[in-house]
Amino acid sequence: MNLSLTFDNGPDPVTTPEVLDILDAAEVRATFFMLGAKLAKPGARAIAEEVRARGHRVGNHTWSHGLIGKMTPAEGIGEIERTQQLLDGLTDEDRLFRPAAGGGVIGPHMMSGAASDHLVDGAYSCVLWNSVPRDWEDTDGWHETALADVRRLAWPVVVVHDLPTGAMGRLQTFLARAKDLGAAFVQSFPLDCVPIWRGERQWDMPLAA
Repeated sequence: MNLSLTFDNGPDPVTTPEVLDILDAAEVRATFFMLGAKLAKPGARAIAEEVRARGHRVGNHTWSHGLIGKMTPAEGIGEIERTQQLLDGLTDEDRLFRPAAGGGVIGPHMMSGAASDHLVDGAYSCVLWNSVPRDWEDTDGWHETALADVRRLAWPVVVVHDLPTGAMGRLQTFLARAKDLGAAFVQSFPLDCVPIWRGERQWDMPLAA
């Protein structure tokens, strides 16, 4: 069973390096979807470079974590491009982008037609998810929720957050137990979580009117 592990909303100056050490020890490679507003902070670029140097993928998670489907076309496209400029030299040929959802619920609030067209025109790959164990509110028990998803899903794409909530104290346990369940950690994604791949629409994701 493939398992795609993803981290959103970083980089964080304390938690992201800690997460990298845990992943190294477990020989797991993941994907980090980063916020432009955090990448713009002093020292954040060096952390992002370290993420790449250790073999992880880096993607764009908007500038402000705002809901693009509720923005004007110019605002939504700006959320993508301002962040992508800061990611120059860190992303691979897929130009991974993940919209913000607010609580992990997929819906039209995440994406406008103009922003979707921009992703296609810019040859981006839009990566969604199917497992949100809500580590930001269940800092001690999120790993059990994630493991239940690993048992349930054919190919889980798990979203957690490299933030200083204390939740990543459970990361090592999650990695070990997921491996015991037969999970193979990969940096690719299942089709049902990728509405756009390298600028080509794979299926129609919900868009704001």
